[in-house]
Amino acid sequence: MPIRVTREGHVATVTVDRPERLNALDTETLRELLARFDELAQDPSVRAIVLTGAGDRAFIAGADIAEMKDKGPAEALTFARLGQAVCSAIESAPQPVIAAINGYALGGGCEIALACDIRLASEKAVLGQPEVTLGVPPGWGGTQRLPRLVGPGLARELIFTGRRVAAEEALRTGLVNAVYPPSELLERARALAADVARNGPVAVRLAKEAIRRGLDVDLEAGLALEAQAFALAFSTADQREGMSAFLEKRAPVFRGL
Repeated sequence: MPIRVTREGHVATVTVDRPERLNALDTETLRELLARFDELAQDPSVRAIVLTGAGDRAFIAGADIAEMKDKGPAEALTFARLGQAVCSAIESAPQPVIAAINGYALGGGCEIALACDIRLASEKAVLGQPEVTLGVPPGWGGTQRLPRLVGPGLARELIFTGRRVAAEEALRTGLVNAVYPPSELLERARALAADVARNGPVAVRLAKEAIRRGLDVDLEAGLALEAQAFALAFSTADQREGMSAFLEKRAPVFRGL
């Protein structure tokens, strides 16, 4: 199967496993990735997700060009919508998703990383939206998510030129959150996911939803979303446990209730 899912405690690791194709995404792999994220979204025992690629060369090198080459416009539209559905499933998953970018993250691979909440990169990572060098624009959200993350000026430069970005530039421009030696990347990503998973899962999910929805509204509407999320948390057992534990000077035991 092109997608592997492993679990340790409350953390799930999703691995795109096509190293012979640099983990490029064809239709079959996209459909399975979408199915796995749909399953994880429904699993309350999973509190954080790490997404990475198999091997030491690529996170996801991009969409599978061999499959795309002979598509007509209608088929290309279907393929774009499938890729966008995968990115939306990652972005809207209730759990935070951490990308462990262990190599090439180009085109569709960069767009998958952009849909994640946090991006950690190997020193060997290379990111970019080189679609225009193939005669097409980005199709899985690059024209929308990249400007929101790094600003419209840099996004335009990267998309219009197809220029690739090495790990240190990606860190400097905010495209990734941190850069680690290749041997440490997955361990660091899982450790960060474990840090997230130790917190109140309902609170984390509410915070993710408030951030995600708030990015597309004005400040006043965003603050209203935040206040609603804050108030809703006070209907949960986790809120009572967290505050009781603080006052009792002990570690909280969150149950996601």
